[in-house]
Amino acid sequence: MTGQNSGSSGSGAASGSSGSGGYTTTSSGTNSQGNHYCSRDYGSSASNSNSYHYSNTNGSYYYSNPNGSTYYNSGSGYSNYNSGK
Repeated sequence: MTGQNSGSSGSGAASGSSGSGGYTTTSSGTNSQGNHYCSRDYGSSASNSNSYHYSNTNGSYYYSNPNGSTYYNSGSGYSNYNSGK
């Protein structure tokens, strides 16, 4: 995970929009490499209140979840889950 989500000047930013799952989307869009990202604020009661995910043009994706867990999938058979505990 080195620089996969750099250059985050994205289009379609939805700053401050409310989500249906108890979160607020703080930013989202597509960066200069064509990779999608979305950051969400789940509030102070979440283990990781500022979670995010991104998906890359090569098929890989990464989630940093509100419960503190992380998940990475390479898009070509490798995946890694960390419970954050």
